[in-house]
Amino acid sequence: MTIDLHNCRLCPRDCGVDRYKGTGFCGAGDKARVALVSLHPWEEPCLTGEKGAGTVFFSYCNLRCCFCQNHEISHGGKGEEVTEVRLAEIFLEQQERGAATLDLVTPTHYVPQIISALGLARDKGFSLPVVYNSSAYEKVETIEALKGRVDIYLPDLKYFSGESARAYSEAKDYPETAKAAIRAMFHQVGPLQFREDGSLESGVIVRHMVLPGHRHESMEILDWLWQEFGDEVQLSLMSQYTPMYRAGEHKNLSRRLTTFEYDSVVEHALKLGITRCYTQERRAASEEYVPEFDGRGVRRQP
Repeated sequence: MTIDLHNCRLCPRDCGVDRYKGTGFCGAGDKARVALVSLHPWEEPCLTGEKGAGTVFFSYCNLRCCFCQNHEISHGGKGEEVTEVRLAEIFLEQQERGAATLDLVTPTHYVPQIISALGLARDKGFSLPVVYNSSAYEKVETIEALKGRVDIYLPDLKYFSGESARAYSEAKDYPETAKAAIRAMFHQVGPLQFREDGSLESGVIVRHMVLPGHRHESMEILDWLWQEFGDEVQLSLMSQYTPMYRAGEHKNLSRRLTTFEYDSVVEHALKLGITRCYTQERRAASEEYVPEFDGRGVRRQP
């Protein structure tokens, strides 16, 4: 794949915009914009180690869901532009802090900058497992461009219905697009490979957040994952949905998830035979788990 920011077609939106002169759907320009660099203890246990995953939260997003808990950065673009040299320094600083992994959060629209920065960082001794933490609204060609650079893919699989995807993310093609992307991710890195200490060396973790009023759609997602991959991917079933941003514009999304809704999806996973599945406590459905996007770690410290 030829990556050309003068005619950006990195993601399925296919804007074709010249990002040196303007922006497309996602809002990103020619430089990476970062909102927060942190050690994050609340990612999946196999990614966090003792000190946490080394998260790099990128600003803007090519999906921009109406209920996004990170809407301040995904929709609003809060953050600071950084050069590829500075981005490489950030990666190395996360390693120096003792991060278990480098967790690139919402990276799709900055793939060229990330590829360049990873090359610069590895020339200076960077060696952490790289986690590509995305919405799965990806082109297969973009995933293929990451071969040899990403160790662990952490995609969401948000919707099984094109109607849900259209209503909540303006992306009716999301279900088929995301399924193709996740297949490409699995083809690239293969089945899960764990170290003796339980940390993940390589593989795919698929996140799915159960939405209120959509438990049957969640079950369809589990059916597809089981039929496609069996227990060769890790599932992370999330109960943390909290009505935020513009969720109140949609009747189904204006309330929290019930215990029955979440438990019924977990039970479905068990009935299918899924054994590699993280579940989440109901107390995770709180705004207190939303990071404070205050720019920590973005600028070089004097």
